Amino acid sequence: MARTTEELLAAREKNVPQGPFNIHPLFARDAKGALITTVDGREFIDFATGIGTVNVGHCPESVVEAVSDQSTRFLHTCFHVVMYEPYIELAEKLNALAPGSFAKKTLFLSTGAEAVENGVKIARYFTGRAGVITFEQAFHGRTLLAMSLTSKVKPYKLGFGPLSPEVYRMPYPYCYRCSFGLTHPGCGLACAEHLKDFFISHQAAEQIAAVIIEPVTGEGGFIVPPEGYLPRLREICTEHGIVLIVDEVQSGMGRTGRLFASEVLGIEPDILLTAKSLAAGLPLAGVTGRAEIMDAPHVGGLGGTFGGNPLACRAALAVLDLIEKEDLLRKSRAMGQRIGAALDEWKDRYEIIGDVRGLGAMRAFELVRDRVTKEPAADETKQIVSTCRDRGLITLSCGNYGNVMRLLAPLVITDQQLDKGLAILEGAVSEANRRLESSQAR
Repeated sequence: MARTTEELLAAREKNVPQGPFNIHPLFARDAKGALITTVDGREFIDFATGIGTVNVGHCPESVVEAVSDQSTRFLHTCFHVVMYEPYIELAEKLNALAPGSFAKKTLFLSTGAEAVENGVKIARYFTGRAGVITFEQAFHGRTLLAMSLTSKVKPYKLGFGPLSPEVYRMPYPYCYRCSFGLTHPGCGLACAEHLKDFFISHQAAEQIAAVIIEPVTGEGGFIVPPEGYLPRLREICTEHGIVLIVDEVQSGMGRTGRLFASEVLGIEPDILLTAKSLAAGLPLAGVTGRAEIMDAPHVGGLGGTFGGNPLACRAALAVLDLIEKEDLLRKSRAMGQRIGAALDEWKDRYEIIGDVRGLGAMRAFELVRDRVTKEPAADETKQIVSTCRDRGLITLSCGNYGNVMRLLAPLVITDQQLDKGLAILEGAVSEANRRLESSQAR
């Protein structure tokens, strides 16, 4: 007999450590498209998609069929022992689809953190340098080097030191909270030009192997760099022989209206990292880069037992076909316009919303207690997440201050489901805004 939510929560408490945080006290029974049904039979619209991992929706038929077919052939041989065609076919596709007209090669692993670690390893090997520049608001994973590259201390890094050496941090181009107190476009892209000063005061360019950046931050708050920032960063990296690694683990696979955010923002990375929605929920990550960079490490220097698992590779091939056949990039852009228009209206209506931002269907709004001081409204954000859940909508917050609501609805969501989800979310925002105004009036 299936256990209830209460029984499962008790079993979770008894058998699973407290470290893995659970945002919602729910257990899924089934999921399809943009809907999740819990073990208690409650149905939820999903605006979280497993933290941006099922852009093509839950259990798309063609992906399930591909995985099912592969499961009858073989589950695992280890690519290092006996190779298989899906790995090669998927590498061919990603090499062709990734930005840049140069020759590329792709390595497959299991997680986004693995992709980050291997991207840095390859850059270090290729350049013979050790230093890596990362950014405030960055999230690159939870393994040692990836955790060191990540910005937010609690909960990701607290107590887990010592961290990896030769990691240096720059301000991210966060225009709403500019580290330089300037306003774009009159700022002259000071945040990008700061890299040249960084080479003087922190570490010489000749010692930097790579700059790693999310083209749109994920956990850091869905921050979009201002126009011209990433192309300027690209120029500086090229000038100094630094490998530019672009982490598209969350922003990739159509989330921003193109297959990769790099295309929207006008750059060609030396190394591009993918994971999450690449395989519709199966563990798969890719490191795609310039052929000469990817070929630098010696034979045997890269790999992993489960990297490029055959089921995951078949799933990813089906995902890429589905994105093309269903024209999901166009759908992402249309969703983005629809959501963006709603958020702009909400900002005019509710003082608690300080900023709205995003690309394509990767949208967010930042909540503040005061628009002048920009004091983060973290408690109010938590309440919005809770209220949405009570009314049948799964949402996620993010940002270093925990005050950003991010929208990650699957690209296959129906208009009716999207409208209903937005209505629930607006209702929760309206109530939070009213409570805040009431408390401030006392």
